[in-house]
Amino acid sequence: MASNDEQRPLHLLFFPFVAPGHLIPVADMAALFAPRGVKCSILATPVNAAVIRSAVDRANDAFRSAGAPAIDLSTIPFPDVGLPPGVESVVGLSSEADRYMLLEAIKRLREPFGRFLADHRPDAAVADSFYPWAADAAAEHGVPRLSFLGSSMFGRACHDSLLRNNPLEELDPDDTDAVVSLPGLPHRVALRKGQMMDPRKNELEWEFDKLVNAADRRSYGELFNSFAELEPGYAEHYRTTLGRRVWLVGPLAHARKDSAASGGAGGLAPEAERCLRWLDGKPDGSVVYVSFGTLARVTAAELREAARGLQQSGRNFFWVMSESDTEGSQWMPEGFAELIDTEERGIIFRGWAPQMLILNHSAVGGFVTHCGWNSVLEAVSAGVPLVTWPRHADQFYNEMLILDVLRIGVGVGAGCYASKLDVRGEVISGEKIAESINKVMGDDEEARMIRKKAIELCGKARSATEKGGSSYNDVEQLIKELMARRSSVDV
Repeated sequence: MASNDEQRPLHLLFFPFVAPGHLIPVADMAALFAPRGVKCSILATPVNAAVIRSAVDRANDAFRSAGAPAIDLSTIPFPDVGLPPGVESVVGLSSEADRYMLLEAIKRLREPFGRFLADHRPDAAVADSFYPWAADAAAEHGVPRLSFLGSSMFGRACHDSLLRNNPLEELDPDDTDAVVSLPGLPHRVALRKGQMMDPRKNELEWEFDKLVNAADRRSYGELFNSFAELEPGYAEHYRTTLGRRVWLVGPLAHARKDSAASGGAGGLAPEAERCLRWLDGKPDGSVVYVSFGTLARVTAAELREAARGLQQSGRNFFWVMSESDTEGSQWMPEGFAELIDTEERGIIFRGWAPQMLILNHSAVGGFVTHCGWNSVLEAVSAGVPLVTWPRHADQFYNEMLILDVLRIGVGVGAGCYASKLDVRGEVISGEKIAESINKVMGDDEEARMIRKKAIELCGKARSATEKGGSSYNDVEQLIKELMARRSSVDV
């Protein structure tokens, strides 16, 4: 029996949360483990599986000649909770009622998750932190649960401090400018109250986050899409101060960049290829890339000021918008349509854009971002400095890491924490946006230093995932630990 166990490849089950920002890094992670001889299964509902199917196909095409185990993408039905047909993720939510129904669906996913564990008995389950029941469900089947949220260690450590200490409790709930300090962290962290989720106004989210944190503490360990050099002191903080087992396996986007560059299944759409050709015609470092991710709701007033900022910056721009963003007639300032009609100065792209390829294009010299962790890591991996415009969730924490710890960007001065379902009253002026863009793309000493640090960090990101690098070694160590655990278990 021991001999068969030694020959049988390690089997990992990946169970991502129902949101693109959680699904995509999990597909990247499977593509990281599979070439190491690990059998990888991904469990998802049909609509969510479709988000990552082409990435899984590309990875399998790339690994086929090397004899690596194929990544298996298995689908399970989405629970019938009253959401409209085809709405299986946070992307399609349009009301608080929808949010409650999605939470109910998430609870019901426990049954098919447990059934997969019983039928296939993987050596470990990498289950999203937003499935807090996964820790107990895995334990019932004797399977170690590794949690993964796809956020920064810095952001998770800050939120852990917030949950344990709740310094907001003593503050006036209406004083959005009050400074909130988070104790017990490697760096001094202080934000304005308006930049943080208020538990008195978001009781459901607060209680859910406490459940998530407690479940992660009970798990076998936690995986982070990060690398040691990016978040100095935070792996040690987790392991020593918080007493939690962690492995840093990023930047996971490197796997996607490499497979996309080599072709494979699911090539680029013609419109995406046209946009990359547009970049080919621009000078190095001359284009500012603008994208607010898949979940941000940007108001018409904000779009107008962003457009004014791009006008006033004088820079070429590549602006990605979602299909649901407001039509241009409702927000375009005077003269802006002329800039994009000829595509001489700028281009607006609606839908999914190949962000890694865009950021790695030599023409791109800056990135206006909502500070979602995937976008931050993709920019870091490409050596592109950031103009930060956080919206909600962990994004204000990520902004602090970018501005105060790493010093690879400039903020527009965002101060309002609001999800896409919340009312956002804040509008950043076009003048401030233009000023921030030029502070990272300009010719003065400050801009040159920011770009220099971004390039240096890009080299460290690449080194971390190469043989002997910090993330490479963490992956190897995790595989060895799980193999040793399997050998010690009486099957």
